[in-house]
Amino acid sequence: MPRFAANLSMMYTEHDFLDRFAAAAADGFRAVEFLFPYAYAPADLARCLREQGLTQALFNLPPGDWASGERGLAALPGREAEFAASVQQALMYAQATGCRRLHVMAGIAPAGADRDAMRRTYVANLRYAAQQFAPHGITALIEPINTRDMPGYFLNYQQQSHEIVAEVGAPNLKVQMDLYHCQIMEGDLLMRLKRHLAGVGHLQIAGVPQRHEPDTGEVNYRWLFDEIDALGYEGYIGCEYRPRGGTSAGLGWFAPYKESQS
Repeated sequence: MPRFAANLSMMYTEHDFLDRFAAAAADGFRAVEFLFPYAYAPADLARCLREQGLTQALFNLPPGDWASGERGLAALPGREAEFAASVQQALMYAQATGCRRLHVMAGIAPAGADRDAMRRTYVANLRYAAQQFAPHGITALIEPINTRDMPGYFLNYQQQSHEIVAEVGAPNLKVQMDLYHCQIMEGDLLMRLKRHLAGVGHLQIAGVPQRHEPDTGEVNYRWLFDEIDALGYEGYIGCEYRPRGGTSAGLGWFAPYKESQS
């Protein structure tokens, strides 16, 4: 049965952030993920996880200046020192929380950017991140993101992502396959899962196209979860969706899986 991680950046927003851990645990989740932990002390996050018996499945490296529109640093030439500092900051939080999957965001390609130079920077920075994470048993992840939600993002397609992973050549670098983004950009989800799953380190879901619960929209997730099980995927599936209403009220889709989470 699939194991799900509640995304606390999108789910349970009716609660203060540090209270979302308890809310997720009360609903039967045994793991959580979120976008960024850096507004909170590592010890406070570790305490929330420990008190609720939760596993931290994933979070992102610092993205640069999020408020001004930055969405990562890894593919941005000239920002290498800032990226290296972000790796060390994320590593500190990962060690405190026991997190073993860190998403390395590529960034937005500036207008007229030299994409070959961006790719070279991306590959070099990913090698650095993977090297830094390896002694701690941490896997770095890269995620193709759809161009509708994040115009200009450097990485958009599954094959493109796996080719970059191959070029980097680090055993602890994998792809974060968000089925919401994949459906928007490419579709054919099961065939892409079969083709690429060996190189996937984390899955995420949301209904398409509104990014609500995975019981609505154009993807039959109930069927797809059975197929993912049959393929032998053993990692977490992150629930990176925006609830239509109250988070707990929208968890009918989760009920058949609740007892198998521990």
